[in-house]
Amino acid sequence: MAAQGYPQAFLTWAQGQGLILNSAGATQNAYNSWLAAGSPGSATTSDSRPGTNSFGDPVSYLPPQPRPPRGGRIYTSFSTVDDILPNNVDTVTKGLFSCNSGSMLTFYTSSLGTSIQNTYYREIYTGDCNCSGPGTEPQFSIAYGNYGGSGSLDLTGNLNNDTPSRAIYAQWAQTLLNPTDYKFTINGRDTDNIYVLNFNRARWRERIDPGNLEINLTKLSGSFFANNVHTGSNVKVDGTNAVLRLIDDSSTTLGTIGEAGRVYNIVSGTIDGGASIFNASAPQYFGLFYPDYGVVVLDGDRLNLSASFNTTTGSLVQGDNALKMFTSLSGSGAINSGVATYGIQARSSEHVKSTYYFVRVKNAEYNYTNNPSFTTGSYGDLRYATFFQDPQVYITTVGLYNTNKELLAVAKLSKPILKSFTREALIKVKLDF
Repeated sequence: MAAQGYPQAFLTWAQGQGLILNSAGATQNAYNSWLAAGSPGSATTSDSRPGTNSFGDPVSYLPPQPRPPRGGRIYTSFSTVDDILPNNVDTVTKGLFSCNSGSMLTFYTSSLGTSIQNTYYREIYTGDCNCSGPGTEPQFSIAYGNYGGSGSLDLTGNLNNDTPSRAIYAQWAQTLLNPTDYKFTINGRDTDNIYVLNFNRARWRERIDPGNLEINLTKLSGSFFANNVHTGSNVKVDGTNAVLRLIDDSSTTLGTIGEAGRVYNIVSGTIDGGASIFNASAPQYFGLFYPDYGVVVLDGDRLNLSASFNTTTGSLVQGDNALKMFTSLSGSGAINSGVATYGIQARSSEHVKSTYYFVRVKNAEYNYTNNPSFTTGSYGDLRYATFFQDPQVYITTVGLYNTNKELLAVAKLSKPILKSFTREALIKVKLDF
């Protein structure tokens, strides 16, 4: 008999409703409806037997009955106290360069840059992620700036006796410095010559991660040429494989706050094996790092001394100084020392706000499914007799709804979770904003 084992109050109610209980599926559906209606008649069921517990309190007993789903529940409301953990902020870092790599060892310039564009900056690319040769996404640009405008030529004839190097210096001074400051000051000394590395905004998201930046420069051939001819094909690495290693000093200082956010010094050191500043008690200063702008400004005078850049500073001379920085960077990336990583190392960083939802699935909940494979026949009988007392389903997806029962988000599990009357589940859903 399909209704065997159910409470008499339910059977009486089903009879009064004119329901036909001729299959396990029909009986189960009717039983769910009875529960949803508040179990009418259950308080006076003739099957209940009065008695007392060990404390002498009156109790009533029901005969054994099938395990129903808890109220036929389809939705479960979250407790804002126990089930929702909002406003969690995590710092997420990843490699700054294409393929989310933290190191850039191969460097290419673009052949598409015009001669006028090249007097202002050089766009730098790295190797393609999937094949040999250059990629299509720019990684950063290199520019040279001179406060007085030396070391470059106006190829357009439209700058009114101005030059690209003066424009570059003024642009970055206006962007990065305080309104009353016109020159970059590095370790207490103003510098007229700057090299600027401006990293691709789409790659560094919120900021470049302080403490994870290293710039490696090989020594150039500047000592072999007069200043005004150290350009073009004369610019080479000197062949000694000597490398100037530069990092920011965020590991030992809090930096300063300016118009462009936080500012750190660029000093000699390495992050291989952890940030380590060379001669930390009296470091050598080479520039400034603006992590919130994704920009590094290097002192051209210091690079002349330590890496033999021999930056071209003559008037009315196209020094193409940005190419010197490219040559030095790519030269370091090509060195395979076996113990050190050269080129550029850097990571991006961003704060991600998250809310955690803890989905608690009790043993008596969500043990049935609407999947057609679960039932058979026109009356929706359970396909297998064992499913009547011991249904087993798999949780694969969690849907998050608003109070209007509108689906807002879907969380997919990495693998299905077996669910039955003897199993419970706790699923943590994380929403990032």
